[in-house]
Amino acid sequence: MSSETKAETQTLTTPSYSSDVDNGIVKDVVLWRRKKINISVLVAATAAWVLMEVFEFNFLTLISWVAILGLASIFLYANMLRLLGKEPPNLLGLEVSEKTTTRIAHTVRAWIEEGIRWLFLVGAEKEWPVFVGAVAGLLSLSYLGSCMDLLTLVYMGTLVGMAVPLTYVKNEDKIKRFVEWLREKHKRYYQIIDEKTIQKIKSRIVKEEKTE
Repeated sequence: MSSETKAETQTLTTPSYSSDVDNGIVKDVVLWRRKKINISVLVAATAAWVLMEVFEFNFLTLISWVAILGLASIFLYANMLRLLGKEPPNLLGLEVSEKTTTRIAHTVRAWIEEGIRWLFLVGAEKEWPVFVGAVAGLLSLSYLGSCMDLLTLVYMGTLVGMAVPLTYVKNEDKIKRFVEWLREKHKRYYQIIDEKTIQKIKSRIVKEEKTE
């Protein structure tokens, strides 16, 4: 293998520093290590939900008013600087870098691949409690979707997503013991059903095939 190929392989397999930083920021936000960002997310999500659900603003109206507010703020700020004899900042050079868009695309693709992989893993799972649990979770999500609209569901998901990880970290040992207890119960029930029902059906099918 040539030195150029080795260098290219090393470049492809080495994780980028920016992705590590992004993952660290997300982890800090989820675990409430950056309280200012957490409060900002909660305030923004709550404000959007109140405006669109309570005051019945539609999405386009809300985006338009946010854009008007941002435009007016920039206009007033630039004119205040001119009155004070200062040069307003040049914002024409602002752009979304190619690395950022590529990283976002890779993240979305990874989420989609994980979802598809999870469907195949659960569908091919030998233990029926895993399959039953997945179906029950999806049915619960479907029921919640019929009781509330998408915005409320996303808002509730945001609140739960910011509360559950912190609760899990604080009670990790208790939750692991409870999960192990549930897993043992599921295995025991599966063995009972397998011995009393599935094995009898298999033996009956084998006997019928032999008699034929």
